[in-house]
Amino acid sequence: MRRVVITGVGAITPIGNDVKSYWNNLLNGVSGAGKISRFDTTKFKTDFACELKDYDALNYFDKKQSRKLDRFNQYGQIAADEAIKDANLCFEKLDTDRIGVIFSSGIGGFETIEKDIIAFSQDQFNPRFNPFFITKIIANSLAGSLSIKYGLRGVNTCTVTACSSSTNGLIQAFNYIRWGKADIIISGGSEAPINQSAVGGFNAMKALSTNNENFKTASRPFGKTRDGFVLGEGAGALVVESLESALKRDAKIYAEIIGGGETADAYHITNTHPEGIGAYLAMKEALREGGILPKEVNYINAHATSTGPGDLSEAKAIETLFKDSLDTISISGTKSMTGHLLGGTGAIEAIATCLSIHTDLIPPTMNTKVMDAAIAPGFKVTLGAKTSKTVEYALSNNFGFGGHCAAVLLKKYNE
Repeated sequence: MRRVVITGVGAITPIGNDVKSYWNNLLNGVSGAGKISRFDTTKFKTDFACELKDYDALNYFDKKQSRKLDRFNQYGQIAADEAIKDANLCFEKLDTDRIGVIFSSGIGGFETIEKDIIAFSQDQFNPRFNPFFITKIIANSLAGSLSIKYGLRGVNTCTVTACSSSTNGLIQAFNYIRWGKADIIISGGSEAPINQSAVGGFNAMKALSTNNENFKTASRPFGKTRDGFVLGEGAGALVVESLESALKRDAKIYAEIIGGGETADAYHITNTHPEGIGAYLAMKEALREGGILPKEVNYINAHATSTGPGDLSEAKAIETLFKDSLDTISISGTKSMTGHLLGGTGAIEAIATCLSIHTDLIPPTMNTKVMDAAIAPGFKVTLGAKTSKTVEYALSNNFGFGGHCAAVLLKKYNE
């Protein structure tokens, strides 16, 4: 088994359109929430979300390209371009048959689906679909676009497991490289779900916060007054590489990937298991694969969506696995600032976890004033402000509808 490292990162998020601004705003507790600008929210229970700021597709793509790409594809390409540049990859000097793309999305071209179906149904005289309809909506179109753009002929796939999609994809990338099936993989996740269908659908199942008066502070992970998640959009990308390849290129190394756990709750299509069984097993497997004990983990970037049962089940899983060292682990719920990017959330949170290891800084959990009384007293959520701490080992957790559970274990790189 080969060692696997992260050599490049890229992101476009509601709190920053590149990694530097994203990380700085994350550390400083900046909220990405605002009133929805994309459509009239009068008929909806929720009128706010975490939209990208100052985004114009024409700053990144020409007019013809932008018309052919759904927003989720645009966001993913932007994040991947930054990660590739950050890793200083020169594809002309590399064996592109050994470089792959595993880029995930929970839904794919959601905005295109909504707009084109509405347009089709309203055109009584000449109803027809856009010729790019299919290629814009399929979730794997982003992975394909990146492969074509850079001429990458290695593994090319898309993991679709709802909100754990890009964490599952990162674990896949880790496995392909350590098994020797690839040398470098561009891994990530992207989502563009801020539209009427998503807001209406999540409202109908009572998953979204409806705290319209206090939208800036509505996402309250593990908090007593939490009332649902805040929808977000954007993308994250990581260059995942064999250590041998990274050293040969003299690449900078942010962190090493040493384990991944992929399990199922086997409980309910939307609700997580009350005892957090799937989450517990995913984290346990990641630690087993990484060859470390629970007491060695310093930091957890929690899934922590700010939903009632979801936060409690994750807390229960963490309390069970880390019962003997719970008070030594720092825990962050960074969705309190970014919102929930669905299939893109695992990627941007893996980046946050990676940078925590690289900088020895723990981003805060914002907006939570009083912890849920059902959570153990030793559960150390970093409330209100960043903290400094040596981070040797860190977990990033993500869970998705369908009972999908994924946890990836990162380590500070040491020769």
